[in-house]
Amino acid sequence: MNWQKYVRTVTPYVPGEQPKQEKMIKLNTNECPYPPAPGVMEGVTRLNGASLRLYPDPDVGALTGGLADYHGVKKEQVFVGVGSDDVLALAFLTFFNSDRPILFPDITYSFYDVWANLYRIGYQTIPLDEDFRMRAVDYQRENGGIIFPNPNAPTGVEEAQSLIEEIVSSNTDSIVIVDEAYIDFGGTSCLSLIDRYSNLLVVRTFSKSRALAGLRIGYAIGNERLIGYLKDVRFSFNSYTMNLPAQEVGVASIVDEGYFNQCRQRIMATREWVKVELSRLGFTFPDSKGNFIFATHEQVPAAELFAFLKGEGIYVRYWQRPRIDNYLRITVGTDEEMRAFINALEGYLSKP
Repeated sequence: MNWQKYVRTVTPYVPGEQPKQEKMIKLNTNECPYPPAPGVMEGVTRLNGASLRLYPDPDVGALTGGLADYHGVKKEQVFVGVGSDDVLALAFLTFFNSDRPILFPDITYSFYDVWANLYRIGYQTIPLDEDFRMRAVDYQRENGGIIFPNPNAPTGVEEAQSLIEEIVSSNTDSIVIVDEAYIDFGGTSCLSLIDRYSNLLVVRTFSKSRALAGLRIGYAIGNERLIGYLKDVRFSFNSYTMNLPAQEVGVASIVDEGYFNQCRQRIMATREWVKVELSRLGFTFPDSKGNFIFATHEQVPAAELFAFLKGEGIYVRYWQRPRIDNYLRITVGTDEEMRAFINALEGYLSKP
């Protein structure tokens, strides 16, 4: 058993539960409750055996070009990966290589510390304030890189553009990664800062607002030099990471802007209605700009509510972690799903 001492061990990321239960309401993994754009399935049907026989385009040219046009940047400023997790993992490996610790919030996407441990990157977690907000001054210290989500996951809090710019501008010797997985649900992107700051990388995903979590499409936008370094690392692993169906579907999703806007507006409208209902039932929560709400009840523990809801076939996310162990993260589903969720809570909370 001596070989075990040479194994790279790590505590893995634990994804949200993916139950296979009939008639359940799944509000635990921030998936879009609506199907992808109609053109997406048309893109799949255009595929044939001849095209699948060949390797896909290693440069993901059509999708990269479509994203560049959509965001008004150069094609050389776009990097595409297999979900934003893939993009972020490669960014950790590419940019966080100094002997100084990287910085990220103490309440944040729980994959960050996993990647840091996997790649043996030192890190420090910076406490959010009592309102779950970042303080720019906390990030004005020696570091080997900075990463944070905006809006935050799991709290949904959006940071002001002025704060983000202050962090980026005061850390020009390190890379700052802003994870914008939930930016399409009412947030303001910091992509406008890309041309002013060569050390800024913005990461996005198709999994949430574009309803394509099952196909794994993510991307980054930044300075051409940053993107070039990312591509060098990707091609050192696998030149053909994104399969052809995902590339075709990604392009089709970008084209249907009307459907994309319709879906995200529906989700935001439902979210605002659910906020009112949760407040009525005694919950408090930060103002979310994601497709979820991070809520705590004034009297009933989150663990108790989580267990009750699961017994009713309603899945939400719960973490037994410091500072957030009395909160539930609730994905915004369809109006019908959210009515059933609110009705279940109301019935439980009204019991003597």
